[in-house]
Amino acid sequence: MKQNLVKVKKVRENAVIPQRATDGSAGADLTACLEEPLELLPGKLAKIPTGIAIELADPGLAAFLFGRSGLGVKHGITLSNSVGVVDSDYRGEICVGLCNVSDEPYTIQPGERVAQMVIMPVIQAEFVEAETLGETQRGEGGFGSSGKW
Repeated sequence: MKQNLVKVKKVRENAVIPQRATDGSAGADLTACLEEPLELLPGKLAKIPTGIAIELADPGLAAFLFGRSGLGVKHGITLSNSVGVVDSDYRGEICVGLCNVSDEPYTIQPGERVAQMVIMPVIQAEFVEAETLGETQRGEGGFGSSGKW
């Protein structure tokens, strides 16, 4: 199977196969597979079904779910876990965790584009315990230690 071919299975009748909005789009849009509109109140979370499952044939790939900029900037609707990760061996329905960080309720409509999915390579790293780590200029400095630009 070609590396860039992703099998998509509809697990709900009204599911929409992901597609890119333009030829240059990095992500394919995921839509809300809802039977009726869902009101997301300020400060609340919702798990939105997409109605699809995918197969990534290469374990060196994963699907990453990102928020849609328009929903985030205009309405304060963002992913509850910042970035969703769909592992290559997961075959269940893809759901999108959303949260409303605005002060206004937002109604998610059936078929609305709620996230974007990007297929990216991942490194299958091997983790080994070590007594020491190599020295660097930065060392253990974190959380702003490199200065404000």
